[in-house]
Amino acid sequence: MSFTPPPGSTRLANTQLSGKNNINSSNNNSNNNKNNINKKIKQSSHYQSHFDESLEAALDSLELGDIPDSGRSSVESFELHTLNNNNNTSQSNKNNSTNNTSSTPDYRENVDLSTTNTNNNTDNNIIKSKNISIPNFISMFFSRVSAKQPYSKIELSEGNVEREIQPHTTPVFDRNKYPSNAISNAKYNPITFVPIILYEQFKFFFNLYFLLVALSQTIPALRIGYLSSYVLPLAFVLAVTMSKEALDDIQRRKRDKESNNELYEVINQSKLVPSKDLKVGDLVKLHKGIRIPADMILLQSSEASGETFIKTDQLDGETDWKLRVSCPVTQKLSNDQLINNITIVAEVPHKSIHTFTGKLTFNETTSHALTVDNALWANTVLASTGTCIGCVIYTGSDTRQAMNTTTPKVKTGLLELEINNLSKILCLSVFILSILLVLFAGFDNPDWYIDVMRYLILFSSIIPVSLRVNLDLGKSVYAYQIEHDTSIPETIVRTSTIPEDLGRIEYLLSDKTGTLTQNDMELKKLHLGTIAYTQESFDLLRDSVSSVTEGVSSPGNVATSNIDGSTIGMGTNKINSRRNINQRVYDMLITLALCHNVTPTFEDNGELSYQAASPDEIAIVKFTQEVGLSLFKRDRESITLYQEASKSYLEYKILYVFPFNSDTKRMGIIVKSQSPAQDDYWFLEKGADTVMTKIVASNDWLEEETGNMAREGLRTLVIGRKKLSASKYKIFSSEYEKASLSMINRDEAMSKCITKYLEHDLELLGLTGVEDKLQKDVKTSIELLRNAGVKIWMLTGDKVETAKCVSISAKLISRGQYVHTIIKKSKPEESALSSLEYLTVNKNAVLIIDGESLGMYLTYYREEFFNAVIQLPAVVACRCTPQQKADVAMFIRQFTGKRVCCIGDGGNDVSMIQSADVGVGIVGKEGKQASLAADFSISQFCHLTKLLLWHGRNSYKRSAKLAQFVMHRGLIISVCQALYSICSSFEPIALFQGWLMVGYSTCYTMAPVFSLTTDHDIDESLAIIYPELYKELTEGKSLSYKTFFSWCLLSLFQGIVIQGFAQKFTSILEIDFTKMVALSFTVLVMNELTMVALEIKTWNKTMAIAEILTFICYFVTVPFLGEYFNLEYVLTVQFLIQMALILGLSIIPVWIAKAIYRKFNLPTYVKVQQFST
Repeated sequence: MSFTPPPGSTRLANTQLSGKNNINSSNNNSNNNKNNINKKIKQSSHYQSHFDESLEAALDSLELGDIPDSGRSSVESFELHTLNNNNNTSQSNKNNSTNNTSSTPDYRENVDLSTTNTNNNTDNNIIKSKNISIPNFISMFFSRVSAKQPYSKIELSEGNVEREIQPHTTPVFDRNKYPSNAISNAKYNPITFVPIILYEQFKFFFNLYFLLVALSQTIPALRIGYLSSYVLPLAFVLAVTMSKEALDDIQRRKRDKESNNELYEVINQSKLVPSKDLKVGDLVKLHKGIRIPADMILLQSSEASGETFIKTDQLDGETDWKLRVSCPVTQKLSNDQLINNITIVAEVPHKSIHTFTGKLTFNETTSHALTVDNALWANTVLASTGTCIGCVIYTGSDTRQAMNTTTPKVKTGLLELEINNLSKILCLSVFILSILLVLFAGFDNPDWYIDVMRYLILFSSIIPVSLRVNLDLGKSVYAYQIEHDTSIPETIVRTSTIPEDLGRIEYLLSDKTGTLTQNDMELKKLHLGTIAYTQESFDLLRDSVSSVTEGVSSPGNVATSNIDGSTIGMGTNKINSRRNINQRVYDMLITLALCHNVTPTFEDNGELSYQAASPDEIAIVKFTQEVGLSLFKRDRESITLYQEASKSYLEYKILYVFPFNSDTKRMGIIVKSQSPAQDDYWFLEKGADTVMTKIVASNDWLEEETGNMAREGLRTLVIGRKKLSASKYKIFSSEYEKASLSMINRDEAMSKCITKYLEHDLELLGLTGVEDKLQKDVKTSIELLRNAGVKIWMLTGDKVETAKCVSISAKLISRGQYVHTIIKKSKPEESALSSLEYLTVNKNAVLIIDGESLGMYLTYYREEFFNAVIQLPAVVACRCTPQQKADVAMFIRQFTGKRVCCIGDGGNDVSMIQSADVGVGIVGKEGKQASLAADFSISQFCHLTKLLLWHGRNSYKRSAKLAQFVMHRGLIISVCQALYSICSSFEPIALFQGWLMVGYSTCYTMAPVFSLTTDHDIDESLAIIYPELYKELTEGKSLSYKTFFSWCLLSLFQGIVIQGFAQKFTSILEIDFTKMVALSFTVLVMNELTMVALEIKTWNKTMAIAEILTFICYFVTVPFLGEYFNLEYVLTVQFLIQMALILGLSIIPVWIAKAIYRKFNLPTYVKVQQFST
């Protein structure tokens, strides 16, 4: 039930909050309407109850402080027609997202249909009540508001009330009222850069720990060595991070500057204005290919019809063009009239890009409703030739694009979590070691706590400050390698923090259409109930069209025009069996040629192409073209077909279009022949069998044939039509127009009107079957992934039979594998649990479940369901909603703790992709929305195989080895320090100071260790041929507690050998201190270089160069280390012999131990290499 309060009353409600003076003023103005109100009351007393119910419903829907959209005030608007705005967005959202045509009535007649008089509006919209005047209305309104929340908490701002825009005044007087239109994607500014960077870095424990260690050196009692030896490593880490962030932010600012300085022709300023200086109310002239700089209302188009197309792929990811229509009131106005005589009322800014509610008034007398079809959103691009004029209604942060821009969540890889746990062990070991050394020294020292602190500082290298830098740089290398892999072109790494997780995937959740299939549709079958046509017999369809030689211009017997303008008719109805079949075929085909949202467009080279939101519709239109009915022209008002057989044009007037969406699962259109001899109207509709079964007339074949087509893997659409007389159409049009103007529950009212007057007892014309071809190498890829131990779930919105057929053809279901089906279980019953019992016994079965049953299990038996299915090799979930897909991904992660990868290609897959540990988007025909939201973007499903089996393997194993080497590097030098302190009567004296500590972790060891990021243990071909090798990665054997403690023991052994023999060959006396440091430090560096060389599996130029240059770098800098080394001793042969001996004792036993272990525990990849050779 709709209700629109009188002009002034809603304004009055708003001003009530601002001050009593405004209330009094509004009351005085509203009193002028009392006579009209009383007159209306007498004419329609039954409106009392209507008003009461509408007002109660409106006030009930106003929950102060509980508006769901973040960033708004508690009161979105006090105008009653916006109270139910949130309820109206959902349906309209979907209605407009998949088509180029408005779902609202076609306002083509400016005077008759789209214009109203303000005086009439005043009479029609006043409060229809016996007892409620304007003051009483306000009193009632605020009594309800105050009952819900105290008056003092109500706040209004320009961001949460609708705005009134007048081009001649708003840009001038309200220029500072609305947000600036300047784009700013920069994360920092000169003032906040350093503070934010420091906060982001020191919120991590390790960085904070090293900061505290560095600061402790300012305290004389805790000072050990030079301050630089503790500050420089941390400064290096911060410098790398800050440099990277600064460069990224500079690039962002550069892009922002380019966008902000784009010049636009502003009519009401008569000059070119930069994008950043555009204001609400500016009239902007746009040209083809120009980015739309702000949210606008389309006022004029150079096309006489007022139509224009925009590209929205950068906003919603959809590649099809969207049709936009100028307001009929303003299409033919002059520039002066546009500037001085129009007023636009725009709703409160919100996120939905598929809905808009507004009103345009011309000369304060003529008004027209504004919808999303009149809106041009920021960051879209004008695709049509010619120009158009738009009025800016939202700028900056109020635009749809800005409100839908969210900061993506930072994903943390499993390897980082494992390293974090190991680092905690290292941290604990530092504290324990420090306390033990002080304990052994005895607590008679009153400054024992200072010694503990000094030991904590000395052993700080155990916690590797450079570990995060090395890993982050390694991730950048992996991302570069992935993006430059020529065998998987167009692959993009959007999240560089989780490449190692590609090697740990155990569950793959995949969409079907466009992911496993090409989303390249082709009509394969046409069924008319008694006869079916396949591709082999499509020639008969062309013959049937040709046989209707007398011409048909509507879905019945009407007249049409030939190319030369002559008119022919069908004459009498000559019905025989053959003629009847031909007529049925023709009716079916012409319905298919008309009932769609496809728009033909001509490219610059003259080639005809089709634009539509659904590939299914393009496939059907191309099919009708093949059989002789071509879509020649279409706009909002008409559609023209070219009939090859009669060389004639069939012209129709489009009256209404009811677009397809995922809720209604159908689309319809009302058309009328342009022939003046015809007075009949036709309602044509197509949709999913689940909804069309109840709409078409009863029959005995539809259910069976849809099942047969689904088993063939075809996507089915049921086609129906209904003839409307002129009187029935007028009744429907009148009721539908009233419903479309309702500001409360508009979509529901429109839907009820369609159902009441149109959607019942449709003539069933037939059934179409469209095939979606499998993507390239899908079968091979799925087989490889299954052999790799990856459990695959296919989540689709298609029917059970279709999904099962595709699963079999894609090898998701193996030959002879048992398929367990659970469907139509909507209530929690005992049978629901019993249906899962078989799966607990047969772990090799495949489950097929529909969305209804899946929803029931997720709601009532979530734990039982996942316990039963989590080990299955494959699960097929049909009729899934986007939210169910996301829920499944989240629950698998929750119940298993394993890494989950989700892959999809459409906007309906975004929520699933974002819920996964690793999200992969495919750039497909549904657009780039999934690709833009994903962590990795690929162009084909088969590329996922190499992404996981090869790049995932390398990323994980390389990072695991890199992390262990960095920890080993810190552990071994700490062991040397601990041994020296023990031998020095437990004195906390630094062994290596100043540059030695800095150089050891940077220029003397970093390059060789980091070169491990280019290593690989097996060839790429073996990783693909033997996918079973991937199973070892998911077990996490490359970095585990076992390998960690092995490296700890190795570090302990080598540290004791190096420092022990260095002290043995020299002494710990102060006179020999520089000799000992020179010997032990040199062996430490050589030991690290040698260990890296021994760990390399596949040598390359980068590794060799890193080893050689580091070796040269060290010995070149030795002469400059006289402060720390005894250079005379370093130049002796004795030094070289002692160094070689200690290095051999440190390396050879380790090498022998590894060789023995390798002999009895041969890695699987080595077995494969031996077998392949």
